Amino acid sequence: MKVLNTKLQDVKIIEMDVFGDHRGFFTESYSKEKFAEQGLDFDFVQDNHSLSSEAGVLRGLHFQKGEFAQTKLIRVVTGAVLDVIVDIRKGSPTYGQWEGYILSEHNHRQLLVPKGYAHGFVTLTPNVNFMYKCDNYYNAPSDGGIAFDDPDLAIDWPIDIQKAITSEKDKNHPTLKEFESKNPFVYGEI
Repeated sequence: MKVLNTKLQDVKIIEMDVFGDHRGFFTESYSKEKFAEQGLDFDFVQDNHSLSSEAGVLRGLHFQKGEFAQTKLIRVVTGAVLDVIVDIRKGSPTYGQWEGYILSEHNHRQLLVPKGYAHGFVTLTPNVNFMYKCDNYYNAPSDGGIAFDDPDLAIDWPIDIQKAITSEKDKNHPTLKEFESKNPFVYGEI
């Protein structure tokens, strides 16, 4: 198992050992013990699974607020995505910055997204099975989001975002500036 740092504060890329031969491969996708040995000690309580049947599906940028904030461990089982996260923790050295990571069935990479990050992805292939663990339960009233097309963030999505396949909810999230006055995330307090 390798844990790679990223440019964003507290975000990690996880590479589990993958053993392959002519039949396919085997990987241990999660081990609480191995993660804890790397200083990644989380109590994951919920697994989520989404299917996006077409390339160009854009989901996000989502987060949970308050006591329902979530750390996520993300992976792609089939297909490929550009996974994008934005640091929305006031006072963080990387506040307002974003990064994108290719996660796919071929690279087996996982992304550890701490509380206080907005998260989304766009599918690069059809039939993407996207899975993630959360260290807190989903709570609908605590659901929040940031606009995926926020001009100040200037996220470099690999598709024409005017043609993105997305939900009405995701089309109507506030920009980070609009969200700032209600932002409950403070670096060092989450």
